[in-house]
Amino acid sequence: MRPAQPVERAVGIDHYVSDATGTGGRLRDEPGEFRVRELEAFETEPVDADTDAYPHLLVRVRLRNWETNNFANRLSNQLGISRERVSWAGTKDRHAVTTQLFSVDGVDPGDLPALPRADCEPVGRAGRPILFGDLAGNEFEVTVRDPDHPDTVPDITAQLRSFAGGDRDSVGVPNYFGQQRFGSKRPVTHEVGLAVVRGDWEAAVLTYVGNPSEREPERTREARRFVEECRDWQAALDRFPGHLRYERAMLHRLVEGDDEPTDFREALETTPENLQRLFVNAAQSYAFNRMLSERLDRGLPFDRPVAGDVVCFADSDAPDGLALPDQDRTQRVTADRVDAVTRHCERGRAFVTAPLVGTETTFADGEPGDIERSVCEAVGLDPAAFDLPGAFESTGTRRAALVRTDLEHSGEPLRFEFRLPRGSYATVLLREFLKTDPDAL
Repeated sequence: MRPAQPVERAVGIDHYVSDATGTGGRLRDEPGEFRVRELEAFETEPVDADTDAYPHLLVRVRLRNWETNNFANRLSNQLGISRERVSWAGTKDRHAVTTQLFSVDGVDPGDLPALPRADCEPVGRAGRPILFGDLAGNEFEVTVRDPDHPDTVPDITAQLRSFAGGDRDSVGVPNYFGQQRFGSKRPVTHEVGLAVVRGDWEAAVLTYVGNPSEREPERTREARRFVEECRDWQAALDRFPGHLRYERAMLHRLVEGDDEPTDFREALETTPENLQRLFVNAAQSYAFNRMLSERLDRGLPFDRPVAGDVVCFADSDAPDGLALPDQDRTQRVTADRVDAVTRHCERGRAFVTAPLVGTETTFADGEPGDIERSVCEAVGLDPAAFDLPGAFESTGTRRAALVRTDLEHSGEPLRFEFRLPRGSYATVLLREFLKTDPDAL
């Protein structure tokens, strides 16, 4: 195995599983070179259905160069409604062309505004908003710009097929959380979450507001250095650029306080609830990544279980051709069941898992359990510590350790087409091919 990039190792991604030379190149030079289309599992009624019974208008939206949260804010502002009345199944990156489903509570098709770089098509009505669990997966069409070694694609593909278990059609990679989860330029989101779980609210705030990165503009780095060195909240507020609105909101709250633990907690709570959840989710994701890296180090398989593993089974309601794990249906693998469960894994009916640690986490047995416990001890995570206030609380779940997909590729330009289940990252697959700094992804 090849060692990962330094910035990847900082978030628990220690390896490439393919040894072949990477293609090099860049993604997203143009939004149209990275296309994502959602695969939803959500039933709708006709657009003209009774609005009392089905108040949520379902709108399929094709976005170019829009981050999902920003589009939802703009849409709600134009409609003159609360942002909470706009919902969606999956958040997408800005530098892409994305097609996804939104629900809007209490509006008619004729109310939809014309927005730049957005095509909105009303497709139905529903009795509830669309939510994250309604996303089954995503289809991707990705172009690689200026690859140095496009001829290495067949070798990498063959190695990823072997990692997936030897299926002649599917490739597989560790189901890492991608760099976006932690911050591509300044990967600190998980560090904030780790401080929250440890109950150190002051460290959580200073990690987010301070902690300068060489990948940021000098003015931003200077402001972060100042707040770390001086802890003069008002003077720091005067230095922070206006676009760093979350940092500025935290500093505003600290100006009003006395540097008590409750002041730092309330400062962190000035961020949107989805960001508060993300802090804790990123801490869970970091530990998960480290568990997968340790499993690789120990030479344990990803495509089949060993005694002690916990597997989950496939979601029977997933769209055709998409293997979607159902984290609510799990089974502990005893020594006498390894062969039987291996057959389920070979047929795509079961998946080896690792935990996203939370209050309801129970660890695996045997060597997989040793990995899970040792990583949690190393990073200071105790399942009971996730009993936190508000949006910071998490019960945890389990996540598939391997993600498989059928992959098509073509050259001149180098292009990849594939599908992934919800929660899996296209960049985690593509990094195996490009082997570049995550900034290029």
